[in-house]
Amino acid sequence: MPSPSSSASQAPAPDPDRRPPGGPVLQDSVTEAISAAFFEELASVGYARLSLEAVAKRAGAGKAAIYRRWPSKLEMTVALVSVVAVDAPEVADSGTLRGDVLAFLTELAGALRHRLISKIIPDLVAEGTRNPELGQALFTAVRDARRSKATHMLERAIERGELPADVDREFALDLLAGPLYWRLAVVHTPTAPDYLDRLADKLLAAFIA
Repeated sequence: MPSPSSSASQAPAPDPDRRPPGGPVLQDSVTEAISAAFFEELASVGYARLSLEAVAKRAGAGKAAIYRRWPSKLEMTVALVSVVAVDAPEVADSGTLRGDVLAFLTELAGALRHRLISKIIPDLVAEGTRNPELGQALFTAVRDARRSKATHMLERAIERGELPADVDREFALDLLAGPLYWRLAVVHTPTAPDYLDRLADKLLAAFIA
């Protein structure tokens, strides 16, 4: 998963010309500064306390510069978080399901330990339960895109004959992320050096049980 700071420059623009109808050209450098400031502020104060004024101040830009790009805090959050999630690379094809699962877990662990992501994800998940509009928007833009990429890993394993064609894909996808997310993002428990290897073995056993 790319970090928020590395993906800030890829924030979506209103149109290919980066010019709102009747408005000025949107400068990439300003968009990058606002995006980076947004993730820093979100990690610092959480979504509920996040203000566009604070983001603009941190970015060294005017509040109007934000509104030329995103009409609201909600749309800004969904757009920028979606960039990070959707731009995450496909799980590399190692040639085996175990190798793919281990690569998936390694990438996920790295993301959950990132200094910004480790604070942002739990906050947005919690806020999504209180703010149905935010929750639904993030589920559609982030969860579905991520699960689609993980599904490709399972389909490759089916083609190789490592999983039966009738494997419960939804259950497998839940298992892939659930245990590691719980340990690193919820209870914040350290992991032993061989934890991901042991978890990969347990997941494979569960998939075919």
